[in-house]
Amino acid sequence: MMLTQCSDQKIADVSQETETSKLQKLNILWLVAEDLSAIIPPFGDMTVATPNLSRLAAEGVRFTQVYSTSGVCAPSRAAIATGMYQNRIGAQHMRTTNIKKFGVDGLIAYEAVPPPYVKMHSQHFREAGYYTTNNAKEDYQFRKSLVAWDDSSDSAHWRHRNAGQPFFSVFNFGITHESQVWEQSGQPLLIANDTNVPIPPYLQDTDVSRRGVRQVYSNVVAMDQQVGQILAQLEEDDLLDSTIIFWYTDHGGPLPRQKRLLYDSGIHVPLIIRFPDKLRAGEIDDQLISFVDFKSTALSLAGIEPPSYVDGRAFLGDYVSTPNRRYIHAAADRFDSEYDMIRAVRDGRFKYLKNYKPERPYYLPLTYREQMPIMQELLKLRDSGLLNEIQTQWFRTSKDEEELFDILRDPYELNNLAKDPTHAEKLVELRNELNNWMTSVEDKGLMSEGDLIQSMWPGAVQPITLSPVATKRGNNSEIALRSQTEGSSIGYQILEQGEVVNGVWEIYKDPLTIDDSQRLAVVAHRLGFAPSEIMIIR
Repeated sequence: MMLTQCSDQKIADVSQETETSKLQKLNILWLVAEDLSAIIPPFGDMTVATPNLSRLAAEGVRFTQVYSTSGVCAPSRAAIATGMYQNRIGAQHMRTTNIKKFGVDGLIAYEAVPPPYVKMHSQHFREAGYYTTNNAKEDYQFRKSLVAWDDSSDSAHWRHRNAGQPFFSVFNFGITHESQVWEQSGQPLLIANDTNVPIPPYLQDTDVSRRGVRQVYSNVVAMDQQVGQILAQLEEDDLLDSTIIFWYTDHGGPLPRQKRLLYDSGIHVPLIIRFPDKLRAGEIDDQLISFVDFKSTALSLAGIEPPSYVDGRAFLGDYVSTPNRRYIHAAADRFDSEYDMIRAVRDGRFKYLKNYKPERPYYLPLTYREQMPIMQELLKLRDSGLLNEIQTQWFRTSKDEEELFDILRDPYELNNLAKDPTHAEKLVELRNELNNWMTSVEDKGLMSEGDLIQSMWPGAVQPITLSPVATKRGNNSEIALRSQTEGSSIGYQILEQGEVVNGVWEIYKDPLTIDDSQRLAVVAHRLGFAPSEIMIIR
């Protein structure tokens, strides 16, 4: 297959008529694989065949410089859902809502509390008339807004919408998650047992490693099959050419020295976008893209103006931002029971990392990760002194305060150039950019997690959204609703006689009219707050 390189000028020259107006009110479908780097044929790794993703890539655009804002799922998903950096909104720690599970002393489970004007991406689509579904992983670091989705469940599907209604649907594929490296190990591989798999230099080349890496690729094959099932359903419904399809992963790979880290192995992800009628088919786009850009871009492609509060920028659609990004940014903080604080900035070639806890080792002992046989063997080899110099790097007992890598020449980020005088100018440039970024987002990682909780939940008690105020008008059949909590959204259900409240709340916009036989159920909810009590109005 012949590939073409898409220049910045070519991207800019795509007319609004062909790329935006033509796509307005079309469906948006996100297919999201977990814990996976770009180890598929469309991005150059030919280890296993992925016919469905390869077809999607051949008919779409491959974006080669896309980065998550964290090397782990919940902070990254918070950034995607809000369009804001997780360390701006207090969502940087992994994770917030089940902290007790990890044995972190003196802290409570909590939800991040974004600023009051923040809405989830799906709510913007719902307000524009879209049917929105999520199947099924959420993990936003806060409870989803009660009006964010028409359906967020294992059965959520665009097929449940009203006829002709546009949809924004998300399907998550957990088969590639880190846990599946060991949980699937008792099942037959979907690839040959002797498949030659690449072993990165920071891992040991042993039978245990090869078996684990083969499992990763086997899981990729399974994920590709699952993607194919969704695409087949789209075709069955005659929707393929009225839908913009995103396929991406929620951060980098699942293996040791991949997941959770801010090296490219942890944050560099693949993205394929297929447009209706195969617009731009086969192109490669190398502009820098961050996860905070996804929300704005999806809205922009739907002809919906992105909100002004977002940190992200639209890279496609009516509201595309120019010029392209110069940098992407990422953050690492607490993982389970282990605290760290690392910040990173990357341009098209170089990456700078600032380690705010240099006294802490690079490797953090996480019980969850140590269920993986590769990790177990890696620790045994470390303790026996059998790792080589490269493999030993991750186990250094302290960190350099600053790291600088030339990723073009050093793709595994093994040779720190921070003290190399020939790169002093680049070091200063990226250091200044990182400092400016942290200041601009008012980085919440600079305060302790306890203080963070107090700032969002005073007294360590979750704030509660106040119930909306209802005012009857005219002959009392028209009811107007007003929020009492800044930033809260109001949901409602009109209940016929005998009906009870269900989980699907419509978004309140304008006064409602009900007849004498109906009742009105209303609720208010601000992100990070507990929802209000449900009010029944007769």
